Amino acid sequence: MSDLTSNPIFGLTLSIFAYFLGMLLYRRFPNPLTTPLLLATIMIIVFLKASGISYKDYYIGGSYLNMLIVPSTVALAIPLYRNFHLMKHHYRSILAGISISTLINTIYTALIAKYFGMDYFLAISLFPKSVTTAMAIGISEKMGGMTTVTLVVVVLTGIFTSVVGPSFLKFLKIDDPVAFGLALGGTGHAVGTGAALRHGQVQGAMAGLAIGVTGIMYVVISPIVAQIILK
Repeated sequence: MSDLTSNPIFGLTLSIFAYFLGMLLYRRFPNPLTTPLLLATIMIIVFLKASGISYKDYYIGGSYLNMLIVPSTVALAIPLYRNFHLMKHHYRSILAGISISTLINTIYTALIAKYFGMDYFLAISLFPKSVTTAMAIGISEKMGGMTTVTLVVVVLTGIFTSVVGPSFLKFLKIDDPVAFGLALGGTGHAVGTGAALRHGQVQGAMAGLAIGVTGIMYVVISPIVAQIILK
């Protein structure tokens, strides 16, 4: 049994199969709570707990899927290129909106951490929660945070955004494709961008743009906010 579970094919097959089941359930019962990624995550956790298979064995194969995060993020440049005229037309609004949202997000995180008396290094680890994984780890490491904590909050933020984000934006009657995409990509990084792509190419392109710009803004703003509030 250990030979089977430690084989990379096991983790790959389990991940793909769980996501496939999530897709089927979402098509049958379309709802924010039946988002394929959320269902796949829950199914994998339940299966590993029930079977007693360690996460370490599962991740031998699952890590191969994790390696695809960077190229899949780069591939978002394709819809961005096709909608480049929108970026040129709205560049001031895009830069201003992402800068303000990043500032508010980091200040809010720092104040919450300070209020609850969190350790400085734990608080720092929460800062890049809305940045895509590759950039979030780099930001956390440079600031002295714990990358394992950063990974957890990044994944949770992405899933939460993909589940709640579209419905929340519709509730606020935000239907402009540029604003819709920027909100999901700037908050839920690659996972939020996947949710944005389901609503249209423009939304997906703007979400992909938001990933890069948000990451740059966090690199600049996070250390300043941490120094002022947490130190």
